[in-house]
Amino acid sequence: MFGVVFPDHTFPLDATAFAQVAPNSWLLELSTLALAAAPRKAVVFLLPAAAAALPPGKAVAVYFQAAANRPFAFLGALGPTRPSASFPLPEAGDEPEPAVGPAKLGVAVEDAAALPPPPDEQRAERVALRVGENLFNFMQSFCGADGGKLVVPTDILDRWFRKFQERAKKDPTYLKSFDF
Repeated sequence: MFGVVFPDHTFPLDATAFAQVAPNSWLLELSTLALAAAPRKAVVFLLPAAAAALPPGKAVAVYFQAAANRPFAFLGALGPTRPSASFPLPEAGDEPEPAVGPAKLGVAVEDAAALPPPPDEQRAERVALRVGENLFNFMQSFCGADGGKLVVPTDILDRWFRKFQERAKKDPTYLKSFDF
């Protein structure tokens, strides 16, 4: 039905490498693969027959657990219109308590409508919100009040964008600060 490749680490692995933990759910413990290093990316794909046989309204959700004491993170979903995808794998080292147990890749057939948006879309929304806050704060520092309305100079967007570009050129990590 599906398969996975960890680029630079494995050949394609089919569903037989996964343990079936429920009728529509499978897990792959990465420790069973004897990898030289933790993979940073997974390419998950549906076989053509499986993509065509997926019931309407269903998707193959992909999850990753960086360690047994970490929660599963939703990576994205596959279906007939998106039969394969490359997913970055989160690291276990971001938490204060040490990682315990093996990392796991999970695959499950679920209702497509019930799945959250992919992390990339969530990240884009967070970045847009932070950029908007930055613009608002910049505009607010130049505004005056006129009958309860904020009045800003007509070239305020040009000024803000120039400042934004200059700061991004000076500090390569500046744009990363907009992701939270």
